[in-house]
Amino acid sequence: MTTPVVSPPAVVAVADQNGGVRGVSTAWALTASATAGLALLVAFPPYGWWWAAPVGVALLALAVHGRPARAGAALGMVCGLVFFVPLLSFTGLQVGWWPWLLLATLQSLYLALLGAATAYASALVDRARWAWPLVTGLLWVAQEAARSRTPFGGFPWGRLAFSQADAPTVRLASLGGAPLVTFTVAVAGGLLAMAVWRLSVRTGAGLSRRAVHAGLLGGLAAAVMAFAALVPLPTAADRTVVVAVVQGNVPRMGLDFNAQRRAVLDNHVTATLQLADAVREHRQPRPELVIWPENSSDIDPLLNPDAAARIDAAAHAIGAPILVGAVLQGPGQGKVRNAGLVWTPTAGPTDTYVKRHPVPFAEYVPMRPLVRRVTTLVDRVRADFVAGTTPGVLPIGGVRVGDVICFEVAYDGLVRDTVTGGAQLLAVQTNNATFNYAEASQQLAMVRLRAVEHGRPALMASTVGISAFVDPDATTHDATTMNTQAVLVRQVRLATAITMATRVGSAPEWAMVAAAVAALLASARVRHTTITPAGGGGVTERGGRQITEPTREAV
Repeated sequence: MTTPVVSPPAVVAVADQNGGVRGVSTAWALTASATAGLALLVAFPPYGWWWAAPVGVALLALAVHGRPARAGAALGMVCGLVFFVPLLSFTGLQVGWWPWLLLATLQSLYLALLGAATAYASALVDRARWAWPLVTGLLWVAQEAARSRTPFGGFPWGRLAFSQADAPTVRLASLGGAPLVTFTVAVAGGLLAMAVWRLSVRTGAGLSRRAVHAGLLGGLAAAVMAFAALVPLPTAADRTVVVAVVQGNVPRMGLDFNAQRRAVLDNHVTATLQLADAVREHRQPRPELVIWPENSSDIDPLLNPDAAARIDAAAHAIGAPILVGAVLQGPGQGKVRNAGLVWTPTAGPTDTYVKRHPVPFAEYVPMRPLVRRVTTLVDRVRADFVAGTTPGVLPIGGVRVGDVICFEVAYDGLVRDTVTGGAQLLAVQTNNATFNYAEASQQLAMVRLRAVEHGRPALMASTVGISAFVDPDATTHDATTMNTQAVLVRQVRLATAITMATRVGSAPEWAMVAAAVAALLASARVRHTTITPAGGGGVTERGGRQITEPTREAV
């Protein structure tokens, strides 16, 4: 029987003959999993401590290692709640705590599954220690793949990749998209977990030798993160155009911002007319296209002549087409569409993109009669938004614009479809009037990753902020403050080159998901060939071999 060792003092563990960590105290595991959630939280904007992401991964990996899958699930749930409850707090600003906590709990269940899977894979990791970082990375990608697709189309907010807009690892998005960035961050976290394990668990080596090994592993984790800095960034190489973004602001924040929807429309018209005055006075260059945000016209201009006249006046004054964020009625009674509507000075409304991924329980209510039995909050969604069916590739002023609306920027395929469809510029129309700066800054981080992923200049147009331009290297320009009226004008260099990430699409993600499943199957095989006595240490046999097991102890 091996003797439990405390080194450093906070970690208490026993090493078995395969080097597995056994008997880590429950109190330490709970503390580590909660701290993991906190580390993941501060990796995201508005904190932006991107280097904390692999630390969070490492702490969760250590907390669940060597434990039953059920205990791993509980620890993963603790990590998830500490992470998602504050991260998604913006969802409860206007609708109260119940939907917010329900969403945070649902997302935490995926980290519970991750905790269970990571704990289950301990058998494989103990047999092949080198596999720990790889298995960690694969399981994180698989968890995010599931969370991004289920239920009701998924909710990808809080993916590790979206914390890395300021990190060297963001460059990897041009090779394998967000899944490759997540994988790299999680691999670095697995290496950190190995470093702590090597330092803390006696396996016949002295403390000084273990410290050297731990230092090397920690250095390797840093090198994995830093290596991404060598990946060349995509550059836009086509012609330049002048683009304007109008942030009109709203009379007041909250769910009732559209109670004064005419005022919101007038704000965007007024700001555009002021830009036209600045162009005539040569204080600003004339834009070739103008982008208004989501919900800039919640009055359907195709049915309301007064709204149409106001938009038409703005388009004529500026002498350029405007991409209007409009709510369009129909098709059918009680149905509406969240759309990007191209409005030209000569022909009025032309091309339209309809949001393909309406937000469940916010823009439409699945199973409305059943859900209403639980809460009448669903009555706030008076009309269900109908999903569009075609990618948002819109010709605007001679530019092919890839339009996605609000949360759609979080979904890999919705953005990629615009680029494979020929988009030269990415535009994210959003309305942050019901949220706050934290949500807006997290959304901007996604825009920055997408710009790198597809090698496209990008912009975010918001009703209240943040609006900004983004280069293909993730550099941000002219970011606005919240709750202000602002007009951004910038010369943007378009791009048509296709990155590796755009070419391969979701193939790397599915390959890593398949590898994660293979790792779990391999763990099952290892468990089948290794019996751990329930009552403590001893000798068991499997396949004609004797296997000595340690007594599980903790001090």
